[in-house]
Amino acid sequence: MRSYSLAYLTAANLTPPQMLAAAAQLGYGHVGLRLRPNAPGAPYQPLLGDAAILRETLAVQRDTGVGVFDIEIVRIDAAFDPQAYLPMFEAAAALRARAVLVAGDDTDLARLADNYARLCAVLQPYGMTADLEFMPWTAVPHAQAALRTVQAAGSPTNAGILVDALHVARSHTTLDDLRALPPGLLHYAQICDAPAGKDFTVEQMVHTARCERLLPGEGGIDPASIFAALPADVPVSVEVPHQLRAAQLGDVEWARQALAASRRLLEAV
Repeated sequence: MRSYSLAYLTAANLTPPQMLAAAAQLGYGHVGLRLRPNAPGAPYQPLLGDAAILRETLAVQRDTGVGVFDIEIVRIDAAFDPQAYLPMFEAAAALRARAVLVAGDDTDLARLADNYARLCAVLQPYGMTADLEFMPWTAVPHAQAALRTVQAAGSPTNAGILVDALHVARSHTTLDDLRALPPGLLHYAQICDAPAGKDFTVEQMVHTARCERLLPGEGGIDPASIFAALPADVPVSVEVPHQLRAAQLGDVEWARQALAASRRLLEAV
């Protein structure tokens, strides 16, 4: 039986308590929360420093049994300081989150690996993994680069690599590359669909990733084959942002359709 988590981007207008309640209503076992913006001025879910929202979130969590799987986002750049993220890690630990989503932005790859190792060390006492997501427009553009970074960091025990079906399709990542990833590094993976092809500008790739993905099975990137290359029990983060369709349907209905499409695709066999 696969486990499904409602990713932040799929229902980005919901507060953390609303997301947990929606997940329980729809049949998700977990949610992902974005507690820090992924870029200056970008949207996120206010919770850090707000004791009332944290209490409400914990109460909904207790009432529904829905867990928090991952917390977003840590970006490792040239000036990275893991101590700056301690308030987020403390909130994530209170929510019993399992993973922290990490983006690698530093083009000095030795420094990137060193800082990734520092991040893993800081996360150890919180019991969370540091899941490095490869994205074709970052300094970690594909699966092989993610694995090299983890290995250069000394393969910490709480290291992880996050596979996003969209980024597999948009990057120089093959199914064999996915099969070569050590299963112990694969704590969860993100599902979606999109038009096939690799001839996209960075701006087009970023727009699709953040604003206009398709339901699994609607596009041409073959998420079924991508997930078949991963461990059969890997938890599934349903990350299907589509701003227009979510606005028309409402975030909860869009999240319902995203889960239903994911299940149809992954549980057909």
